Amino acid sequence: MSIHTPKIDKKITLGVLAKMKGHEPITMVTAYDALFAKLFDGEVEMILVGDSLNMSFLGKEDTLSATMDQMIYHTQAVCNGASLPLIVVDMPFGSYTTPEEAIKNATRIYQETNAQAVKLEGGRERAGIVEALSQNSIAVLGHIGLMPQFVRSEGGYKVRGKSQEDIDVLVEDAIALEKAGAFAIVVEGVKAEAARAITQAVSIPTIGIGSGNATDGQVLVWSDMFGFFEAFKPKFVKSYAEGAKMIRQGLQAYRDEVKSRAFPSEDYTY
Repeated sequence: MSIHTPKIDKKITLGVLAKMKGHEPITMVTAYDALFAKLFDGEVEMILVGDSLNMSFLGKEDTLSATMDQMIYHTQAVCNGASLPLIVVDMPFGSYTTPEEAIKNATRIYQETNAQAVKLEGGRERAGIVEALSQNSIAVLGHIGLMPQFVRSEGGYKVRGKSQEDIDVLVEDAIALEKAGAFAIVVEGVKAEAARAITQAVSIPTIGIGSGNATDGQVLVWSDMFGFFEAFKPKFVKSYAEGAKMIRQGLQAYRDEVKSRAFPSEDYTY
């Protein structure tokens, strides 16, 4: 039996999210434009303007070629559509290789959009960058486990946390990010046992994707969860709608009516 939760009627802040840890699961989806951001407004606590747009909508094989200009453009659009969720934007590959570069690019995001936070991938090796951003009044969402921006260097998408040794590494990464000032951490593609250990080891929320249900929240790419992206379907994605099928059926009906001159009828004619 499904439970219908009430719509969100207030602006979600970092403080609100902090209080949700251990009390109420956090919902997060991606968005890339004002149209869908408006549909998601009041339905989820967080929206991620993900570099996944490179794959979902640009047709690339991975996320690595996303640029700062792209991310800012799409973030502006999302901010125009949604006012209640906390909006986070992915720092694209190569935009935070040094603390100085990270501050420069994240500052640009803050100045040119209304996003409230940035997300970057990496554990202990990125702690110094997270700390530099946090000390410059930029909120940071960390990201550990399977990290899409590492796909080429690691030779593919690999599930993490399969051994106790790797679980310990992930826990240390999470603790380092919390100490550096991250307000939450995305935990992607790790075994459920590892995600549980990470969540218990830190006092900030964890947002899972493909990591079981022991995290403090979940995030999915909207085109995956609504059945629009058909190139492949990860094991962790549940389809909540058959978007592609629905669009094709609608287009076929439109084509049939145009070809038969049933559309536009007098009802749709001035």
